[in-house]
Amino acid sequence: MKILRPVGLPVIVGLFVSVGVVVAPVAATAQVVAAPVVTATIPVGTEPSGVVADPLTDTAYVADEGSGAVSVINGRTNTVTATIPVGTVPTGMAADPLTDTVYVANFVSDTVSVINGRTNTVTATVPVGSRPIAVDVNLLTDTVYVTNFIDDTVSVINGRTNTVTATIPVGVRPNVVAADPLTDTVYVADFASDTVSVINGRTNTVTATIPVGTGPSGVVADPLTDTVYVTDETGDTVSVISGWTNTVTATIPVGTTPVGVDVNLLTDTVYVTNFASDAVSVINGWTNTVSATIPVGTGPLGLRANPVTNTVYIANFSGGTVSVISG
Repeated sequence: MKILRPVGLPVIVGLFVSVGVVVAPVAATAQVVAAPVVTATIPVGTEPSGVVADPLTDTAYVADEGSGAVSVINGRTNTVTATIPVGTVPTGMAADPLTDTVYVANFVSDTVSVINGRTNTVTATVPVGSRPIAVDVNLLTDTVYVTNFIDDTVSVINGRTNTVTATIPVGVRPNVVAADPLTDTVYVADFASDTVSVINGRTNTVTATIPVGTGPSGVVADPLTDTVYVTDETGDTVSVISGWTNTVTATIPVGTTPVGVDVNLLTDTVYVTNFASDAVSVINGWTNTVSATIPVGTGPLGLRANPVTNTVYIANFSGGTVSVISG
């Protein structure tokens, strides 16, 4: 059974809440929810892969791998308002709403670009390991984590100084990383090991290694329920991990080649991109069942939910677009 945690303003301001009081996820059985639909398709740069959303500014950022740039989308108008040059082959992204900062992993440049969200300019370029592919940030500690795909490591960046403070060995071909700010725990999907490495954010050490499905490609942590969701790319499933026990508690069949995954903390709804199915699977986080399958653009990869607007952004790698889902 899932247990909701009490959470204060410092976390949820960046994770989506009203002043002072947490808006806890609502059980699916307690409300009638309209079926999610695609409400817009936005042309962006070439081969968009990663995407993040800042709930405080209602802005989405898209990493265009083939363009070497980041497209900035106004969430109110669904239009591209800026294009920011970054490194070569930008892939994974993370946003810190508390500092209005965006981090971009540049796969070929072996760097992370740091973008000021107010000015849409790169303010720092941080060297990391070989072939950085994904990035996430702990909003409470202002710490940034980057997976280095070839080095089999995670670089730890101090968000205040933009310097690497630690390098952590993990499994083989670490693909995506997710930080839980409430437990100061970091989860890494090790693609070639079929495992998830669990990192203690205080000690920067691996404290557990969890077997999951084949080809784990995406990972997201829900700090309100202490649950972790992992897409098993070659297994066509999602592994559900209890953060309390570091064990897989459910395996959910989804579409073909699931890659990206995110969760709307306010509705406890999980979204999964199925690259070969050109669709997004919608999972009820309370029941661990697929409640809808939504056709999107061609080759969907990364996605991110904005819980404040109940909107999901999907980067369609082959289509050069971003699909916007309402609900």
